[in-house]
Amino acid sequence: MLGQYSFADILVFVAYGLVLLGSGWLFNRKSSSTQDYFLGGNKMSMWVVAISVLATSQSAATFLGGPDQGYRGDLTYLATNIGAFIAVGFVALFLIPKFYEQRVYTVYELLEQRFGERAKREAGLMYLFGRVFASGARLYMAAIAVAMILFGNIDADSVITATLLLTFIGLVYTVYGGIRTVIYSDVLQAVVYVSAAIAVIIVLYNAIPVSFGELVSALQNPAPGEPSKLTLIDTNVDFSSSGVFNIWSVLTGFVLLNIAAFGLDQDMTQRVLTCKDAKEGSKAILMSVVMVIPVMLLFIIIGLLLFIYYQRPDIMASGQADGPVPTFAGEAVTIFMYYVLTEIPAGVRGLVTIGIIAAALSTLNSGLNSMSSVVIQDIYRPWQQRKGKQYSDEHYVKAGRVGMAVVAAALGLMACLCYYWQQYTETPLLQFALSVMVFSYSGLLGVYFVTLFSKRGSSRSVTTALVVGFFVPLVMQPYTQQLLLPADWVTDIGFTWQLMIGTAISTLICLAGSQSNTAPTNQRKVSEA
Repeated sequence: MLGQYSFADILVFVAYGLVLLGSGWLFNRKSSSTQDYFLGGNKMSMWVVAISVLATSQSAATFLGGPDQGYRGDLTYLATNIGAFIAVGFVALFLIPKFYEQRVYTVYELLEQRFGERAKREAGLMYLFGRVFASGARLYMAAIAVAMILFGNIDADSVITATLLLTFIGLVYTVYGGIRTVIYSDVLQAVVYVSAAIAVIIVLYNAIPVSFGELVSALQNPAPGEPSKLTLIDTNVDFSSSGVFNIWSVLTGFVLLNIAAFGLDQDMTQRVLTCKDAKEGSKAILMSVVMVIPVMLLFIIIGLLLFIYYQRPDIMASGQADGPVPTFAGEAVTIFMYYVLTEIPAGVRGLVTIGIIAAALSTLNSGLNSMSSVVIQDIYRPWQQRKGKQYSDEHYVKAGRVGMAVVAAALGLMACLCYYWQQYTETPLLQFALSVMVFSYSGLLGVYFVTLFSKRGSSRSVTTALVVGFFVPLVMQPYTQQLLLPADWVTDIGFTWQLMIGTAISTLICLAGSQSNTAPTNQRKVSEA
């Protein structure tokens, strides 16, 4: 399939390779302290952090999931940003000030103030478990694209090979510079893949032989009896997986999902903690949500245009003097890559391909440092201190690099598993990327709501809430129900409603713990901050 690329494409690849090498050399300044390696010395610009948060929350899930959503569905996913704005307000008001006040490395250190070191460690482990699911799913999506580029198919061996290749490149690019490298590389990758999306839209729009007004009309009336593909707000009451983007889901489950993503998920919150203070951190996440809307719209528009290009032969035939009308008969998840590799002009194909690689690297880089920070700061360092061992900051930085390698291996394995998981469930890519987060978010949300708004709870109730929060959504999965229940009892429940139910149960369980009489002290000295 590499034979599809022209000399112009190769020039684009060479230019991008040189940019990667140059940026890697520039950004990979060696860090000698954990403060610098994990928090960037609290010197990162608000705008740079905002773009990094944007890249972390989108990346490969957007590059393939956005076109997939537009091709199969409509614009309703954009309405989920209403829930994101509500969530960001909550995080900026209740969580970010506490993180800066306590001078934490990870968001889970906040639990240590109330429930002791065990609660922090177990919340960190739950995050790690859930993040392996979520980042592994995004790495899988990136591997789909790279497999199409290298092998022209998404067979299991092709996707697994692409996964291993991406994992190795992402680890080498990130391991030495720490969070500063991750943030600056996120900015670079975001610029590349947004530029690629704009280029695809221009080429696709010019290839469709109708005016803008006729194009809009075709999307409003895609087929007899079919709903408009330009629907933005869905007011239907639907608790199944097909209704996860309706307004009721947006105002409930998506609010919780985004509170967890922006305030409880170290993957994104770590970036916010690199700002100089809570005010700058709050501005960064607000600006990231604002920027998500136009970026996500670009990728969904690609899917809408691909729908016209491949599913409306009547329109495409109207501009064909001779030659065949474009057709596509493959799997829906490959629609965007199929177009890139078979239809898009030389040069632009190269730009889009490096955009896909940029999104893939952003996907991987976003998880490596944040997960390593939890492994080292919440698990490894306290373990060494309990044994009475005192090590320098440089030791923990080196341990952080080893932690990155372990994390990279775990993400690669999870991405391979996701190939079979997503193929089995036939879930659209965007829904799949979001739904896997529910397993860890349910318990974390319940525990943090109790921590913030009550004086109840105990170390034991925190543990129970985290475990139950994982198993409640697991029990609600159709494949689990099929194992446990008669066929007539199996119910399709959307992931946002799974999150609502799981969070409610976890909150009640955590509240059942006896009231804490004394707050444990944070044993980590200020000098380590």
